[in-house]
Amino acid sequence: MPLDELVRAAETIYGGEWQTPLAADLHVARRTVQRWAAGDMQPPDVRVELADICRRRAAALTELADQLAPRAPRADQVARRQRR
Repeated sequence: MPLDELVRAAETIYGGEWQTPLAADLHVARRTVQRWAAGDMQPPDVRVELADICRRRAAALTELADQLAPRAPRADQVARRQRR
């Protein structure tokens, strides 16, 4: 996997301090991820793993958002209820 692609994905998922949480989620040593970031080792293709992490985080964030502020019904749903 190209390093720039890994870094872009990791920074989007974790923010600027991405190396330690990425290592934990991939079940690799933090030093391994540091070597990838430094260009000392070629990162393996972890696109599938990163996509899974994104999906899990998206689901958790959606659940949290719904708990914080439940979604209002859409306008078409409101109109349908009013016609009944």
